[in-house]
Amino acid sequence: MSFPIAVLVSGEGSNLQAILDTVHGRDGIEVVCVASSRAGARGLERARDAGVPAEAFEIGAYPGRDERDAALADWLEGHGARLVVLAGFMELLGSPFIQCFEGRIVNVHPSLLPAFPGVGAIEQALAHGVKLIGVTVHFVDEGVDSGPIVLQESIELPYARPIEGIEALVHEVEHRLLPRAIRLIAAGAVTSDPDDPRRVVIAEEDDGHG
Repeated sequence: MSFPIAVLVSGEGSNLQAILDTVHGRDGIEVVCVASSRAGARGLERARDAGVPAEAFEIGAYPGRDERDAALADWLEGHGARLVVLAGFMELLGSPFIQCFEGRIVNVHPSLLPAFPGVGAIEQALAHGVKLIGVTVHFVDEGVDSGPIVLQESIELPYARPIEGIEALVHEVEHRLLPRAIRLIAAGAVTSDPDDPRRVVIAEEDDGHG
């Protein structure tokens, strides 16, 4: 059974590339479209190189964010996306968009949420002198990085390592964790606890892909 997904990017698109390399075209999962908040995003090139329809939706091209979000939602729905994956999408999406895809949007964030939400998460963590950072894949709600958590993985911080090295470690985990979350969702292995909607239940922790 086909499981079509849309990916939203803003820049380099390295998480998109990980998705294209590891889940696209496998187990029924298909990246059916890629949208960007910036016309110059490298992620659009990555999508087109893979034969995936790609389009920019810059706020400046519309009267406001609501109109941009509406056009984006229509485009994603036109491609039949069942899951919307925010893979380095650096803009907030409005309530109508989130409600349109309620329970069907996931985001990857470079911290162990609820610690250090929002922009500059790695910088926030370093400023606080924490010993562990990590990566979170979570469902998107109308707050900032506040939706139910799907997967997390921690990273022990080496002492006095340059931020570029830490970012590289984080990206390695993101490139593994986000595709894994997509595979689990596509397989129907991710549900919410009816008694506690904040708690995401993974039916099968080992999805067979390592």
